[in-house]
Amino acid sequence: MSQAPTKTTGQPTENPSPQRDHAERISKIMQEKPSDLNRQIGLNLFRDMTLGRRFEDKCAEMYYRGKMFGFVHLYNGQEAISTGVIGSMKRQHDWFCSTYRDHVHALSAGVPAREVMSELFGKETGCSKGRGGSMHLFSKEHHLLGGYAFIGEGIPVALGAAFSSLYKKDALGDNTSDAVTAAFFGDGTCNNGQFFECLNMAQLWKLPIIFVVENNKWAIGMAHDRATSEPEIWRKADAFGMAGEEVDGMDVLAVRAATQRALERARAGEGPTLLECLTYRFRGHSLADPDELRSSEEKEFWSKKDPLKKLESDLIEKELVSSQELRDIEKEIDEEVKDCVEFALKAPEPSADELTKYIWAEK
Repeated sequence: MSQAPTKTTGQPTENPSPQRDHAERISKIMQEKPSDLNRQIGLNLFRDMTLGRRFEDKCAEMYYRGKMFGFVHLYNGQEAISTGVIGSMKRQHDWFCSTYRDHVHALSAGVPAREVMSELFGKETGCSKGRGGSMHLFSKEHHLLGGYAFIGEGIPVALGAAFSSLYKKDALGDNTSDAVTAAFFGDGTCNNGQFFECLNMAQLWKLPIIFVVENNKWAIGMAHDRATSEPEIWRKADAFGMAGEEVDGMDVLAVRAATQRALERARAGEGPTLLECLTYRFRGHSLADPDELRSSEEKEFWSKKDPLKKLESDLIEKELVSSQELRDIEKEIDEEVKDCVEFALKAPEPSADELTKYIWAEK
Protein backbone atom coordinates (compact mmCIF):
# COMPACT_ATOMS: atom_id res chain seq x y z
CA MET A 1 0.00 0.00 0.00
CA SER A 2 1.40 3.41 -0.94
CA GLN A 3 2.52 5.79 1.78
CA ALA A 4 1.15 9.30 1.91
CA PRO A 5 3.40 12.21 2.84
CA THR A 6 4.32 12.68 6.46
CA LYS A 7 6.22 15.30 8.36
CA THR A 8 9.41 14.26 10.11
CA THR A 9 7.20 14.12 13.21
CA GLY A 10 5.14 11.46 11.45
CA GLN A 11 2.04 13.63 11.83
CA PRO A 12 0.28 15.67 9.12
CA THR A 13 0.15 19.41 9.65
CA GLU A 14 -2.84 21.69 9.53
CA ASN A 15 -3.48 23.63 6.33
CA PRO A 16 -0.47 25.96 6.02
CA SER A 17 -0.45 29.57 4.94
CA PRO A 18 0.71 29.79 1.30
CA GLN A 19 3.17 32.48 2.38
CA ARG A 20 4.69 30.52 5.25
CA ASP A 21 8.39 31.31 5.35
CA HIS A 22 11.18 28.72 5.41
CA ALA A 23 12.14 29.80 8.91
CA GLU A 24 8.69 29.10 10.33
CA ARG A 25 8.52 25.78 8.52
CA ILE A 26 11.92 24.73 9.83
CA SER A 27 10.97 25.72 13.38
CA LYS A 28 8.04 23.28 13.26
CA ILE A 29 10.11 20.32 12.08
CA MET A 30 11.15 17.77 14.67
CA GLN A 31 13.36 14.80 13.89
CA GLU A 32 11.45 11.54 14.06
CA LYS A 33 14.65 9.56 14.39
CA PRO A 34 18.06 11.22 14.82
CA SER A 35 20.92 10.31 12.52
CA ASP A 36 23.63 8.01 13.76
CA LEU A 37 26.59 10.09 14.88
CA ASN A 38 29.99 9.24 16.28
CA ARG A 39 33.38 10.88 16.14
CA GLN A 40 34.41 9.45 12.75
CA ILE A 41 31.09 10.17 11.08
CA GLY A 42 31.19 13.71 12.45
CA LEU A 43 34.70 14.32 11.14
CA ASN A 44 33.78 12.92 7.73
CA LEU A 45 30.71 15.13 7.49
CA PHE A 46 32.66 18.23 8.51
CA ARG A 47 35.46 17.45 6.06
CA ASP A 48 33.09 16.97 3.14
CA MET A 49 31.10 20.12 3.87
CA THR A 50 34.25 22.16 4.38
CA LEU A 51 35.69 20.93 1.09
CA GLY A 52 32.50 21.99 -0.67
CA ARG A 53 32.52 25.45 0.91
CA ARG A 54 36.23 26.19 0.41
CA PHE A 55 36.17 24.81 -3.14
CA GLU A 56 33.29 27.12 -4.10
CA ASP A 57 34.97 30.11 -2.49
CA LYS A 58 38.06 29.42 -4.59
CA CYS A 59 35.87 29.12 -7.71
CA ALA A 60 34.55 32.62 -7.05
CA GLU A 61 38.11 33.92 -6.72
CA MET A 62 39.22 32.23 -9.95
CA TYR A 63 36.15 33.48 -11.84
CA TYR A 64 36.69 37.08 -10.84
CA ARG A 65 40.39 36.77 -11.73
CA GLY A 66 39.42 35.71 -15.23
CA LYS A 67 40.62 32.12 -14.92
CA MET A 68 37.18 30.58 -15.22
CA PHE A 69 34.58 31.38 -17.86
CA GLY A 70 30.92 30.88 -18.69
CA PHE A 71 28.12 30.55 -16.16
CA VAL A 72 29.24 29.40 -12.72
CA HIS A 73 26.61 28.64 -10.07
CA LEU A 74 27.90 28.12 -6.54
CA TYR A 75 26.52 25.98 -3.73
CA ASN A 76 27.47 27.99 -0.65
CA GLY A 77 24.92 27.49 2.12
CA GLN A 78 23.49 24.24 0.76
CA GLU A 79 26.36 21.90 1.73
CA ALA A 80 24.30 20.00 4.32
CA ILE A 81 22.15 18.57 1.53
CA SER A 82 24.95 17.24 -0.67
CA THR A 83 26.84 15.81 2.30
CA GLY A 84 23.74 14.55 4.08
CA VAL A 85 22.28 12.76 1.06
CA ILE A 86 25.30 11.50 -0.86
CA GLY A 87 27.24 10.79 2.34
CA SER A 88 24.46 8.40 3.41
CA MET A 89 24.60 6.50 0.13
CA LYS A 90 27.13 4.08 -1.32
CA ARG A 91 29.81 5.58 -3.53
CA GLN A 92 30.38 3.80 -6.84
CA HIS A 93 27.24 1.73 -6.18
CA ASP A 94 24.35 4.15 -5.94
CA TRP A 95 23.79 6.82 -8.60
CA PHE A 96 23.62 10.62 -8.48
CA CYS A 97 22.09 13.10 -10.90
CA SER A 98 22.83 16.79 -10.44
CA THR A 99 21.86 20.22 -11.79
CA TYR A 100 23.84 23.21 -13.04
CA ARG A 101 24.88 23.75 -9.39
CA ASP A 102 26.91 20.55 -9.47
CA HIS A 103 30.44 21.10 -8.19
CA VAL A 104 29.78 20.06 -4.60
CA HIS A 105 27.63 17.09 -5.60
CA ALA A 106 30.60 15.86 -7.63
CA LEU A 107 32.98 16.29 -4.71
CA SER A 108 30.62 14.47 -2.32
CA ALA A 109 30.32 11.63 -4.85
CA GLY A 110 34.09 11.20 -4.71
CA VAL A 111 35.20 12.94 -7.91
CA PRO A 112 38.71 14.25 -7.08
CA ALA A 113 38.95 18.00 -6.55
CA ARG A 114 41.69 18.16 -9.19
CA GLU A 115 39.32 16.74 -11.80
CA VAL A 116 36.47 19.06 -10.86
CA MET A 117 38.63 22.19 -10.90
CA SER A 118 40.26 21.12 -14.17
CA GLU A 119 36.84 20.78 -15.74
CA LEU A 120 35.91 24.28 -14.62
CA PHE A 121 39.07 25.53 -16.33
CA GLY A 122 38.19 23.57 -19.50
CA LYS A 123 41.25 21.33 -19.25
CA GLU A 124 41.82 17.84 -20.62
CA THR A 125 42.32 16.53 -17.06
CA GLY A 126 38.75 17.48 -16.12
CA CYS A 127 36.18 14.83 -15.27
CA SER A 128 34.42 15.62 -18.57
CA LYS A 129 37.75 16.06 -20.40
CA GLY A 130 37.25 19.83 -20.54
CA ARG A 131 34.22 19.49 -22.81
CA GLY A 132 31.53 20.19 -20.23
CA GLY A 133 32.62 22.97 -17.92
CA SER A 134 30.88 24.11 -14.77
CA MET A 135 27.34 22.95 -15.57
CA HIS A 136 28.16 19.58 -17.14
CA LEU A 137 30.27 17.57 -14.72
CA PHE A 138 30.13 13.83 -15.37
CA SER A 139 31.98 10.82 -14.02
CA LYS A 140 31.01 7.27 -14.92
CA GLU A 141 33.55 5.95 -12.42
CA HIS A 142 31.89 7.83 -9.56
CA HIS A 143 28.32 7.18 -10.77
CA LEU A 144 27.72 10.88 -11.33
CA LEU A 145 25.21 11.03 -14.18
CA GLY A 146 25.89 14.63 -14.99
CA GLY A 147 25.06 18.23 -14.33
CA TYR A 148 22.42 19.83 -16.56
CA ALA A 149 22.09 23.40 -17.76
CA PHE A 150 18.30 23.32 -18.07
CA ILE A 151 16.09 22.67 -15.08
CA GLY A 152 14.43 19.28 -14.92
CA GLU A 153 16.70 17.69 -17.53
CA GLY A 154 18.36 15.35 -15.07
CA ILE A 155 15.19 13.94 -13.50
CA PRO A 156 14.30 11.59 -16.40
CA VAL A 157 17.94 10.46 -16.55
CA ALA A 158 17.84 9.63 -12.84
CA LEU A 159 14.55 7.81 -13.38
CA GLY A 160 16.21 5.68 -16.04
CA ALA A 161 19.04 4.76 -13.69
CA ALA A 162 16.54 3.74 -11.01
CA PHE A 163 14.56 1.69 -13.55
CA SER A 164 17.79 -0.02 -14.65
CA SER A 165 18.54 -1.03 -11.07
CA LEU A 166 15.08 -2.53 -10.59
CA TYR A 167 15.11 -4.22 -14.02
CA LYS A 168 18.40 -5.97 -13.32
CA LYS A 169 16.91 -7.38 -10.14
CA ASP A 170 13.37 -8.28 -11.25
CA ALA A 171 13.88 -9.17 -14.92
CA LEU A 172 17.47 -10.38 -15.02
CA GLY A 173 17.56 -12.08 -11.64
CA ASP A 174 20.47 -10.08 -10.20
CA ASN A 175 19.67 -10.09 -6.49
CA THR A 176 22.68 -7.88 -5.77
CA SER A 177 21.12 -5.02 -7.75
CA ASP A 178 19.88 -2.71 -5.00
CA ALA A 179 21.34 0.62 -6.16
CA VAL A 180 19.34 3.74 -5.34
CA THR A 181 19.45 6.93 -7.39
CA ALA A 182 19.35 10.45 -5.95
CA ALA A 183 17.97 13.13 -8.27
CA PHE A 184 18.82 16.67 -7.15
CA PHE A 185 16.89 19.73 -8.35
CA GLY A 186 15.63 23.07 -7.10
CA ASP A 187 12.26 24.51 -6.17
CA GLY A 188 11.97 26.20 -9.57
CA THR A 189 11.86 22.79 -11.24
CA CYS A 190 8.82 21.58 -9.32
CA ASN A 191 6.23 23.16 -11.59
CA ASN A 192 7.68 21.55 -14.72
CA GLY A 193 6.26 18.58 -16.57
CA GLN A 194 9.29 16.29 -16.12
CA PHE A 195 8.89 16.54 -12.35
CA PHE A 196 5.28 15.32 -12.32
CA GLU A 197 5.70 12.73 -15.07
CA CYS A 198 8.71 11.16 -13.37
CA LEU A 199 7.07 11.13 -9.93
CA ASN A 200 4.14 9.28 -11.47
CA MET A 201 6.30 6.65 -13.16
CA ALA A 202 8.55 6.22 -10.14
CA GLN A 203 5.61 5.49 -7.86
CA LEU A 204 3.82 3.37 -10.45
CA TRP A 205 6.83 1.08 -10.79
CA LYS A 206 8.08 1.47 -7.20
CA LEU A 207 11.49 2.62 -8.41
CA PRO A 208 14.44 2.98 -6.00
CA ILE A 209 14.87 6.75 -6.31
CA ILE A 210 15.00 9.76 -4.00
CA PHE A 211 13.79 13.04 -5.46
CA VAL A 212 15.82 15.65 -3.56
CA VAL A 213 14.37 19.17 -3.74
CA GLU A 214 16.94 21.78 -2.73
CA ASN A 215 14.41 24.51 -1.92
CA ASN A 216 16.51 27.65 -1.44
CA LYS A 217 13.48 29.99 -1.74
CA TRP A 218 14.57 31.52 -5.04
CA ALA A 219 14.42 30.33 -8.66
CA ILE A 220 16.97 32.74 -10.13
CA GLY A 221 15.12 35.98 -9.24
CA MET A 222 11.65 34.54 -8.62
CA ALA A 223 10.64 34.05 -4.99
CA HIS A 224 9.33 30.51 -4.50
CA ASP A 225 6.05 31.55 -2.87
CA ARG A 226 5.19 33.69 -5.90
CA ALA A 227 5.69 30.89 -8.40
CA THR A 228 3.62 28.00 -7.06
CA SER A 229 0.13 27.48 -5.72
CA GLU A 230 1.48 25.01 -3.14
CA PRO A 231 4.80 26.19 -1.69
CA GLU A 232 5.21 23.07 0.45
CA ILE A 233 6.66 20.88 -2.27
CA TRP A 234 6.83 17.69 -0.21
CA ARG A 235 3.01 17.65 -0.17
CA LYS A 236 2.96 17.11 -3.94
CA ALA A 237 3.98 13.51 -3.28
CA ASP A 238 0.42 12.94 -2.02
CA ALA A 239 -0.97 13.16 -5.56
CA PHE A 240 0.92 9.96 -6.38
CA GLY A 241 0.58 8.13 -3.07
CA MET A 242 4.32 8.59 -2.59
CA ALA A 243 6.27 9.02 0.63
CA GLY A 244 7.13 12.69 1.14
CA GLU A 245 9.13 14.42 3.81
CA GLU A 246 10.15 17.95 4.73
CA VAL A 247 13.51 18.45 6.40
CA ASP A 248 15.77 21.23 7.67
CA GLY A 249 18.26 21.51 4.83
CA MET A 250 20.63 23.59 6.96
CA ASP A 251 21.15 20.65 9.35
CA VAL A 252 23.28 17.86 7.90
CA LEU A 253 22.21 15.42 10.62
CA ALA A 254 18.55 16.00 9.82
CA VAL A 255 19.16 15.53 6.09
CA ARG A 256 21.21 12.42 6.79
CA ALA A 257 18.46 10.89 8.94
CA ALA A 258 15.76 11.60 6.35
CA THR A 259 17.94 10.13 3.60
CA GLN A 260 18.54 6.98 5.61
CA ARG A 261 14.78 6.53 5.98
CA ALA A 262 14.30 7.02 2.24
CA LEU A 263 17.11 4.57 1.44
CA GLU A 264 15.58 1.96 3.72
CA ARG A 265 12.27 2.26 1.89
CA ALA A 266 13.91 2.15 -1.55
CA ARG A 267 16.11 -0.88 -0.88
CA ALA A 268 13.13 -2.72 0.65
CA GLY A 269 11.21 -2.31 -2.60
CA GLU A 270 8.79 0.27 -1.19
CA GLY A 271 9.53 2.81 -3.91
CA PRO A 272 10.52 6.47 -4.13
CA THR A 273 10.58 9.39 -1.72
CA LEU A 274 10.12 13.10 -2.36
CA LEU A 275 12.48 14.83 0.06
CA GLU A 276 12.15 18.60 0.35
CA CYS A 277 15.20 20.21 1.99
CA LEU A 278 14.61 23.77 3.17
CA THR A 279 17.83 25.68 2.56
CA TYR A 280 19.29 28.98 1.36
CA ARG A 281 22.08 29.90 -1.02
CA PHE A 282 24.52 32.44 0.37
CA ARG A 283 25.53 33.83 -3.03
CA GLY A 284 23.61 35.08 -6.05
CA HIS A 285 22.09 32.73 -8.58
CA SER A 286 25.40 32.69 -10.47
CA LEU A 287 28.63 34.63 -10.22
CA ALA A 288 27.24 36.99 -12.86
CA ASP A 289 24.28 37.80 -10.60
CA PRO A 290 24.68 41.01 -8.52
CA ASP A 291 22.14 39.52 -6.06
CA GLU A 292 20.12 42.70 -5.64
CA LEU A 293 16.65 41.14 -5.46
CA ARG A 294 17.00 39.50 -2.05
CA SER A 295 16.86 41.79 0.96
CA SER A 296 19.92 42.29 3.16
CA GLU A 297 17.78 41.35 6.17
CA GLU A 298 16.88 38.00 4.59
CA LYS A 299 20.47 37.21 3.70
CA GLU A 300 21.70 38.17 7.15
CA PHE A 301 19.05 36.03 8.82
CA TRP A 302 20.03 32.93 6.86
CA SER A 303 23.75 33.47 7.26
CA LYS A 304 23.22 32.80 10.97
CA LYS A 305 21.92 29.33 10.08
CA ASP A 306 25.18 28.36 8.37
CA PRO A 307 25.16 24.52 8.16
CA LEU A 308 28.88 24.29 8.86
CA LYS A 309 28.55 26.27 12.08
CA LYS A 310 25.53 24.16 13.05
CA LEU A 311 27.49 20.92 12.62
CA GLU A 312 30.49 22.29 14.50
CA SER A 313 28.24 23.29 17.38
CA ASP A 314 26.68 19.82 17.49
CA LEU A 315 30.03 18.03 17.45
CA ILE A 316 31.58 20.16 20.17
CA GLU A 317 28.46 20.07 22.32
CA LYS A 318 28.51 16.26 22.18
CA GLU A 319 32.26 16.35 22.99
CA LEU A 320 33.10 14.29 19.90
CA VAL A 321 35.79 16.64 18.60
CA SER A 322 37.66 19.74 19.66
CA SER A 323 37.56 23.11 17.96
CA GLN A 324 41.27 22.80 17.18
CA GLU A 325 40.71 19.51 15.32
CA LEU A 326 38.19 21.24 13.08
CA ARG A 327 40.58 24.14 12.44
CA ASP A 328 43.23 21.60 11.43
CA ILE A 329 40.80 20.03 8.96
CA GLU A 330 40.13 23.46 7.46
CA LYS A 331 43.86 23.95 6.94
CA GLU A 332 44.15 20.56 5.24
CA ILE A 333 41.23 21.41 2.97
CA ASP A 334 42.76 24.77 2.09
CA GLU A 335 45.92 22.96 0.98
CA GLU A 336 43.87 20.49 -1.08
CA VAL A 337 42.01 23.32 -2.80
CA LYS A 338 45.26 25.20 -3.45
CA ASP A 339 46.73 22.05 -4.96
CA CYS A 340 43.78 21.47 -7.28
CA VAL A 341 44.01 25.03 -8.61
CA GLU A 342 47.74 24.73 -9.27
CA PHE A 343 47.14 21.38 -10.97
CA ALA A 344 44.36 22.76 -13.15
CA LEU A 345 46.35 25.83 -14.19
CA LYS A 346 49.23 23.65 -15.41
CA ALA A 347 47.03 21.01 -17.05
CA PRO A 348 46.88 20.79 -20.87
CA GLU A 349 44.05 22.18 -22.97
CA PRO A 350 42.04 19.68 -25.04
CA SER A 351 43.71 19.07 -28.40
CA ALA A 352 42.08 20.66 -31.44
CA ASP A 353 42.66 17.36 -33.23
CA GLU A 354 40.08 15.80 -30.92
CA LEU A 355 37.35 18.37 -31.51
CA THR A 356 34.74 15.74 -32.34
CA LYS A 357 35.89 13.15 -29.79
CA TYR A 358 33.25 12.00 -27.24
CA ILE A 359 30.39 13.04 -29.54
CA TRP A 360 29.85 9.50 -30.82
CA ALA A 361 30.42 6.19 -29.08
CA GLU A 362 33.76 4.62 -29.89
CA LYS A 363 34.03 0.99 -30.93
